[in-house]
Amino acid sequence: MCGITGFIDLATPNKQEVTRVVKQMSDALMHRGPDGDGFWIDKENGVALGHRRLAIIDLSEQGHQPMESFTGRYVLTYNGEIYNFRELRRDLEAKGHELRGHSDTEILLTSIEEWGLEKTLQLCNGMFAFALWDRMGRVLHLARDRMGKKPLYYGWAGKAFIFASELKALHQHPSFRPQVNRDALALYSRNNYVPTPWSIYEGIYKLQPASFITLAFAGKAAVTPGQDFHDNTTMYWDIRQVAKTGAANPVSISMDEAVDALDDILGDAVGHRMISDVPLGAFLSGGIDSSLIVALMQKQAQDPVKTYSIGFDNVAYNEAKDAKKIAEYLGTDHTEYYLTASEAQEIIPKLPDVFDEPFADPSQIPTWHVSNMARQHVTVALSGDGGDEGFAGYSRYVRGQKLANNLFKVPDGVRHAMGNILGAFPEATFPRLSKISKFMQVADEDALYQFMMSYWHNPEQLVPGGHEPPVAMSSPEASLAAMAFIDRATYRDIVAYLPDDILAKVDRASMAVSLEIRAPLLDFNVIEFSRTLPLSMKIQGKNNKWILRELLLRYLPEHFFDRPKQGFGIPHGEWIRGPLKDWAENLLDERTLKEQGFFNVSLVREKWKLHCDSGQDWSYHLWSVLMYQAWYQRWSS
Repeated sequence: MCGITGFIDLATPNKQEVTRVVKQMSDALMHRGPDGDGFWIDKENGVALGHRRLAIIDLSEQGHQPMESFTGRYVLTYNGEIYNFRELRRDLEAKGHELRGHSDTEILLTSIEEWGLEKTLQLCNGMFAFALWDRMGRVLHLARDRMGKKPLYYGWAGKAFIFASELKALHQHPSFRPQVNRDALALYSRNNYVPTPWSIYEGIYKLQPASFITLAFAGKAAVTPGQDFHDNTTMYWDIRQVAKTGAANPVSISMDEAVDALDDILGDAVGHRMISDVPLGAFLSGGIDSSLIVALMQKQAQDPVKTYSIGFDNVAYNEAKDAKKIAEYLGTDHTEYYLTASEAQEIIPKLPDVFDEPFADPSQIPTWHVSNMARQHVTVALSGDGGDEGFAGYSRYVRGQKLANNLFKVPDGVRHAMGNILGAFPEATFPRLSKISKFMQVADEDALYQFMMSYWHNPEQLVPGGHEPPVAMSSPEASLAAMAFIDRATYRDIVAYLPDDILAKVDRASMAVSLEIRAPLLDFNVIEFSRTLPLSMKIQGKNNKWILRELLLRYLPEHFFDRPKQGFGIPHGEWIRGPLKDWAENLLDERTLKEQGFFNVSLVREKWKLHCDSGQDWSYHLWSVLMYQAWYQRWSS
């Protein structure tokens, strides 16, 4: 796991500056790769690739990056892991390739030499983001893994094309002039994150998962400075088609046969993610997903697996006792730490550095703490991320289906009229009626699900001058119209909420402490299999993730995990009324908000007063504004 960065300067480059700038950009990512740095520079042509290394596979210099291919044609700076690199190595050696080291980086480069970029991406099973420079054609390729585990930002800074794992590296380029994108801010206000392909800055984009872009810097097709090409991507894996095909052709096997198949597929995914030349462990929350991953790890391990849990004194947020019982039953080497409220709050001032783009999922706080604890012992940890999206685990799926069934029985005209009547009541006094009125105004099931996933439901009212561009959560998906509500909801979460919230949170929080996280439930083979399962194998009555429960029963008695699902949350609403009130009030200062001009000041102050004085809970809405304000305070100068 690493941090990557670089640029191609189309102006006449200062040869000495090229080296200094790329080193400065790379140093900004030291937390992603504390084990060393590397640079590849073509001073004559203004090309610079930078790399920070967190050594996981092949700790020798043979794994050093940026790495040149054996012919010298390609140069690669790469962040991630190719889990099936050993199988690819055997195939390459069978074709006569003599490999110098044992790193997956060399396998990736040699595969591109042998099979080309697109086929290599289709062959690779992993999490990654990389930049590949083709010296022969003066062409740059940027690529990202199927599920969007690893981040990659790119765009123009004057006449330089720049890219990096995190925005903080782009700030180090002398031509970078950050300007807040109000449309992206509107998107952030709805979602609590900035959705792909947008970033918080004008002209800077996130590469979409399962895609690559190709930029020529010579010849007739050469890009020009400032050219907008973010929507000109090539998809090498199509989750839309996977979802559509799976829904149209569900497996016709028994539950026992399906559990057998999942045991094999997920067990293989876990085994591949246990390959490491450094200490490895796992997060264990006590829920179904992490418990299943740890059980499958312990099944394949020779020694007790190292497991880690964070506990809270507040019982509403604490699963540590359950995790400890599961660890004892499975025989893991378990470490738990009970976090006090004051300790949890200590990371809050650091969040703008950890998440150098506005990000407002409050579970970012315990995620950082459990990562920090695990990093004291291991360099790699497996997690249960992806189980909810892949196997219909969130309660909102069933709740949304029931709501849709009731709402859309009512004729549109009648429903909208009822919504207008309820909407006439003032929101400050009747917040529940206001929410019901908005539900009644939605056009269809997809709009209903977007509403359920929204925080500020009218971002253009909160962000003057901001207009939401289309993103994966809101874009029409006519080809999926025949799918059931829950199938469409899980699809939208996989293409939007999962990469831009869950995976972004885990990547930034873990890499801030130089810890690599691997998620077997996000192996694309597991995802493809899950999309072929009928809903009856995922939801039974009140129980979600039914097939995961059935598989876990093979390794753990039911009483260990048969309990209501708990999120990885914190009482942030109570905190900003109490010990964090002065911090929040400073960030929400009326004069400051007016001077900055990003938010509707009266609306923000109204919600802040209601939250503090009336007992109404506006914590998620306010947390998004607070995280933006803290971010802006850190990065605007």
